[in-house]
Amino acid sequence: MAIQPDLSRMKRDLTNLVGINTENPPGREIEAAQWVHRALEAEGFDLSLSEYKPGRANVMARLENGAGPVFAFNTHLDVVPVGTGWQSDPFMLREADGRLYGRGACDAKGPLAAMLEAMRMLAADRASWSGTLLGVFTGDEEAASEGAKFYAAGHPKVDFVVVGEPTSNATFSAHKGSLRPLVRVHGVTAHSGTPHLGDNAIYRAAQLLKLIEGHHENEVRCRCHPLVGSASLTVTRALGGHADNVVPGACDLLLDRRMVPGEVEDDVKREIEQLLALAKERFGVRAEILEYRPTTGGATETAQDSKIVQASLAACRRHGNAEPGPFGFQGGCDLVHFRSVGAAGVVIGPGTLEVAHKPDEFVPIEEFLASSLIYRDIALDMLTPGGAQS
Repeated sequence: MAIQPDLSRMKRDLTNLVGINTENPPGREIEAAQWVHRALEAEGFDLSLSEYKPGRANVMARLENGAGPVFAFNTHLDVVPVGTGWQSDPFMLREADGRLYGRGACDAKGPLAAMLEAMRMLAADRASWSGTLLGVFTGDEEAASEGAKFYAAGHPKVDFVVVGEPTSNATFSAHKGSLRPLVRVHGVTAHSGTPHLGDNAIYRAAQLLKLIEGHHENEVRCRCHPLVGSASLTVTRALGGHADNVVPGACDLLLDRRMVPGEVEDDVKREIEQLLALAKERFGVRAEILEYRPTTGGATETAQDSKIVQASLAACRRHGNAEPGPFGFQGGCDLVHFRSVGAAGVVIGPGTLEVAHKPDEFVPIEEFLASSLIYRDIALDMLTPGGAQS
């Protein structure tokens, strides 16, 4: 009989993790990484810690157990800022009504604690699997995925990955990606009493905005993926002018472009450049892309008939989810960076995005416990000799 999880230990782990403030910004995941390092030392894993920036860190655990594929658990150490409106201290785990409350309880320290428990169960039952088990716990997922990008840049060998994010213990096999170009629309300043002597950058930006709106309505939103829905292009920030009595000489627009699996970042960038060129041709708008703001990354998917997707669906169903998926994330996560090094993977975790990033974030205890079993069972299905086929 397979070794079972220890719920009391899982709660203690989550209490410790929630108690370490990893709000991003600034992140400072190093203390949480050091805690994970200590937690797995006694289980026989080879541990390493990478401080890729001062105070920003990944922690990696490795257990080699004979021939077979390389299987990784991954989730992130950082959390979003606490904000206001909490009923209790967000850094002290609180149990009530079958739930565990605290910042990161579901996004994503709950999945992390469940993965640690799954790794302990696997380490204690090495006769049941063969291959290499990894735990890769990264920084900065909530901002720009610097931790996962840093890890992937080393070209690690990973055949399969389960990424921990709140999915109510359903299998998500695809997610959107994002690009955020900062566009500056140029005008000519003048005294506001003689506006005809200038060229109002805000008026020019309005002409560009109509083209952006039309491009979204007529082209971008028509690109649809069965799991994640439609691609999109919108504007999330606008800033123009520097004085109350001056015709603005510049107006900055922050665009948010959500990509679906199958779209290529370079192609999307070219489309945006063509949109600016069209604004110049039609209206004489002078605009340029100042920069692309950091984002989590591109879109990705793992084929629904792949071995890990099918094993994940079965494990989720086995441990209480009657509708296990597969589904797709509207947002992004770190799966894309593991896909970039060749890993087939899924996203699974306890809790729901509906309460993530909000006051009184929580994870249901029943889901929390079940997720450790789901993680364990997927690893057991994947870690078989000669099992590195996706």
